[in-house]
Amino acid sequence: MPTDPVCGMFVSEDSELYTDIDGKRYYFCSKSCMDRFKSPEIESRKLKRKLTVGWVFSIIIMSMMYFTSNFQYKDYTLLLFAIPVQFYSGLNFYSGAAQSIKNKSSNMDLLIAIGTLTAFFFSLFVTIFPDAIHGASVYYDASSFIITLILTGTFIENLSKRRANGSAVKLLELMPDKVHVIINDKEVEKPRNEVDVGELILVKPGEIIPVDGVVRSGASEIDQSMITGEQDPVLVSKDSNIFSGSRNLNGALQVEVLKKSSDSTVNRIYDLIQGAISGRVKIQKVADTFASVFVPVVLSVGAASGLFWYFYLSSVSNSLDIEIAILAFVSVVVIACPCAIGLAGPITLLISSSVSSQNGIVVKNPSSIERMSKATTVLFDKTGTLTESQPEILGIEPHLSVDSSELISIAASMERFSTHPVGKAIYSYAVRENIPLQEVHDFMETPGTGVEGTINGIKVKVQRSKDSGISSVLVKRGDEEIGNIKLSYSIRKTAKQAVSDLKGLGLKVGMVTGDSVNEAKRVGSLLGLDLIHAELKPDEKSKVISEYQERGEYVVFVGDGINDSIALETADAGFAMSTGSDIAKDTGDIILINDDLTNVPASIVISRDTVSKVRQNIGWAIGYNTVLIPVAAGVLVPFFSLSIYSFLPILSALAMGLSSTSVVMNSLLLKGKIGKDLNAKLQKKLPEV
Repeated sequence: MPTDPVCGMFVSEDSELYTDIDGKRYYFCSKSCMDRFKSPEIESRKLKRKLTVGWVFSIIIMSMMYFTSNFQYKDYTLLLFAIPVQFYSGLNFYSGAAQSIKNKSSNMDLLIAIGTLTAFFFSLFVTIFPDAIHGASVYYDASSFIITLILTGTFIENLSKRRANGSAVKLLELMPDKVHVIINDKEVEKPRNEVDVGELILVKPGEIIPVDGVVRSGASEIDQSMITGEQDPVLVSKDSNIFSGSRNLNGALQVEVLKKSSDSTVNRIYDLIQGAISGRVKIQKVADTFASVFVPVVLSVGAASGLFWYFYLSSVSNSLDIEIAILAFVSVVVIACPCAIGLAGPITLLISSSVSSQNGIVVKNPSSIERMSKATTVLFDKTGTLTESQPEILGIEPHLSVDSSELISIAASMERFSTHPVGKAIYSYAVRENIPLQEVHDFMETPGTGVEGTINGIKVKVQRSKDSGISSVLVKRGDEEIGNIKLSYSIRKTAKQAVSDLKGLGLKVGMVTGDSVNEAKRVGSLLGLDLIHAELKPDEKSKVISEYQERGEYVVFVGDGINDSIALETADAGFAMSTGSDIAKDTGDIILINDDLTNVPASIVISRDTVSKVRQNIGWAIGYNTVLIPVAAGVLVPFFSLSIYSFLPILSALAMGLSSTSVVMNSLLLKGKIGKDLNAKLQKKLPEV
């Protein structure tokens, strides 16, 4: 059975609410979900207006209910404020409930609609006929607050989807608008989307490659980090394939276009992100699962109790037969109203997010917490995540004629003009260590080889090579080799402990990277990783995650680059490094503020405790309601006579209050539990929470 891509509800394939996109059909449980899917920006603005109306009037109603004394027309004033919340802010719940009935299923929309409408219309009756039911109270506060609170959760989830969608748009914005096309040996500028397959384009040093193609002349080093995530440039020459989104570093290239911009690698990544946003498998909400059983039970008990009292009282010629029957039905439904169930998630998530932020963990998408609590596998990107994003100097090996400072001075003076990551690392080291630089003349960079020039009239060459993850720089002055500099992408300080902590929590830990198999195995062996997937493009990373999910795994992915955006969105929970790309941070569900990888296992501990507390809260709420539903149905009438219905409305209000209070109090205990579990289950001492 398909699921609604917006809310995660199961939907029958017979549903008339569906849309086809790129050959794939998406089904929806309600028109509001379909509208949110097809026009997220418009629906987001509508939702924001409804939420504003809900909170403004709900706060006024709550204040009047509990902080003002009775005055003439108080109930009519409350009614006036409740109408906009009930029939404007809450409109989507009614359409969802109607669709639920049509699909012959029960969901949270149906429970909310029944509970709030019953409370509202019962209150309306009491307002118009205040003496009809002795001791009856109005419930405008309950009906309004339930709608507003649940709308708030919907708004937060919608906001996270908009951010993810924005990250896809940012990806396209990185691409150049104009392309240098060579026509009859002349350079002509054309819009990128008008360049055709087979045309010859010129890509100058420093420019982003606009389309996929094959090099026909020239040689250069290409930074493919946006595509593969790896910082080391790739040497390309005649007949080399190159991909849009890569940056041309140091040579002019003439490229034959193989794919139009709409079919290029960057556009394909954009489409995959969009698909992941809408198609991510949603876990059926606990509240919806509960509602599928609870709604029929409540309605059956309410109807049965009402009918029983009507026929029984009619048979004994009691004039209160209709009044008691209505009161019995209303009391059952109102007592079962899901106020505490609506509170159970948001209150707990609020406290959980507060604890997370104190530990350097920003939860952007609260709905990811449930999925993260079920995590079985954690996959990391390599460069910039498990390792530092830039290479660092491991060793300086001067020969007899120079010392370390002079060797760095000569190499950094040459490399400061280079765009190569190794060159940048050497230059940054010299600046950091206050090593003076020298004037360079006749500078030239040879792609794939290194740089050369003249210092003090003497020819200097800095030649680069790489072996087993270690970059080596040989510095020659004239005919003399004056030293070597060793560099590598060092393992992030917190990586090893993070892997150990994750394994201690019973999780499988692995790596998905665009780097070579040998480099991936080198890093994997140092960290003790279980799973290694190397030489992957962005869509292939996402495919690996999907394959794990198809086997029943819940996958957490941690990354930092543009190339990780699809994987971050495809994973059940995506962690983005704070120093990573803006696109990765927009797409990720959670941001690691201090780039501390030990906060990944910490987040999983927090998520497990949070979901456990949500379930406890729902248990408390169900417990109160379940105990009082039989009371509302009339089981105590033999002991207190029919007079019990004179105070059942008050009992209903008390039940709601107690269930909500128990939820809040139990949620407050979450803070202490998380603190104990973090310090008990992880190797590091975390800040007090």
